[in-house]
Amino acid sequence: MTAPVHPRHLVLSELEAGLPAIRLAPQDRGTLELIVRRPRPLEREVLDEGQLDLVQGLVGDSWRARGSSRMLDGAADPETQITLISARVIDLLAGSRDRWALAGDQLYIDLDLGGDNVPPGTRLAIGGATVEVTARPHTGCKQFAERFGLDAVRFVSTPLGRQSNLRGVNTRVVVAGTVRRGDIVRKV
Repeated sequence: MTAPVHPRHLVLSELEAGLPAIRLAPQDRGTLELIVRRPRPLEREVLDEGQLDLVQGLVGDSWRARGSSRMLDGAADPETQITLISARVIDLLAGSRDRWALAGDQLYIDLDLGGDNVPPGTRLAIGGATVEVTARPHTGCKQFAERFGLDAVRFVSTPLGRQSNLRGVNTRVVVAGTVRRGDIVRKV
């Protein structure tokens, strides 16, 4: 996938002006807006349907093969198996839906991902699968800054941004199953 051109990165004041729309996200029941598989570093495949697996995460995604520097043995961190990002947040940051996948997350959902609404341990049923929010923070990386701007990283990293999980949340699969774009996402 080639990065579609973005006219410009939004500045912090413009991003903050988008907070009211983000805060209107559903609390208990939302929708799965986009599924993205990352078969190799920097590659993205947008899917209509995906399989969430207890061991592999999103089947065909490179999460497990990439491993993690946080793990002593370099293995994949089970606390970061599947990343979720708010569709409202990425819509604001990306400027257009064809740039959403550049965020590098696997599931893009319209649901309030704030820590008060989905604290660690919260389970979310998505289609035929269930994921559990983990305590591992999801933060912006170098590529995130390159794609969406330094102010986007600042925006998601403020105390409010962290409390609201504007960069998204890490999850692990607790019930394997099929997920499809348009599926209901609900807290269980």
